[in-house]
Amino acid sequence: MNLQDHYTQLWKQSEKEFAAGNYELDRLLGSPQDTRRGLTLVARPTPAVIQEIQNLLRDLASLEPEQYYYPASDLHLTVLSIINGYPGFSLDLIHLPSYLLLVQQALENIPPLQISFSGITASTSCVLVQGFPKNDSLEQLRQNLRDIFRRSGLQQTIDQRYTIATAHSTVVRFRKPLKKPERFLQQLRECRKREFGTSVISSLELTCNDWYQRQGVSQKLATFPLT
Repeated sequence: MNLQDHYTQLWKQSEKEFAAGNYELDRLLGSPQDTRRGLTLVARPTPAVIQEIQNLLRDLASLEPEQYYYPASDLHLTVLSIINGYPGFSLDLIHLPSYLLLVQQALENIPPLQISFSGITASTSCVLVQGFPKNDSLEQLRQNLRDIFRRSGLQQTIDQRYTIATAHSTVVRFRKPLKKPERFLQQLRECRKREFGTSVISSLELTCNDWYQRQGVSQKLATFPLT
């Protein structure tokens, strides 16, 4: 997949919808009725990149403060959703040590991820910071995880919703009608080529998480170093 072409096409489709006033609102965000939980391996951008993303979010929030802006603690890149979030999932339903062992096996000989965060794109429900891998660690790790878990017989839903191939970070979700949609869209256009820096990511986290990886709701189960 050519990531730049993919991100550009995603933006073009979303820009048309935004210009027509079509934003997909997330009504479950923050709802106590949202019991979706899953099991995900995530990477965290480095502090310098997180700071640049937070600077972007402050600019956007000045126009539309009622949307959901990811706090620094929750920013992440999904390496792979091992169990996609669904209502009622809990750790009691799986044998966690088996999952930890398989993740560790998949990580063998995988060097640190190098991700360049450059520009933004969007879907009708959210704004994304574009990520571009600078080595093949992420692609190789994802394939290792797919192969190992599919052979394991353990509960997993890898690639059932879609096959993840990007390296983006979701940073904004729409939850209420926009008050200044034209100005907000123009701000997004102006930020399309904004630079956020490169992260060398030397550890990953396995989480039992909600749909948004919110701290305080999600649980970090283990940290795995990349060597």
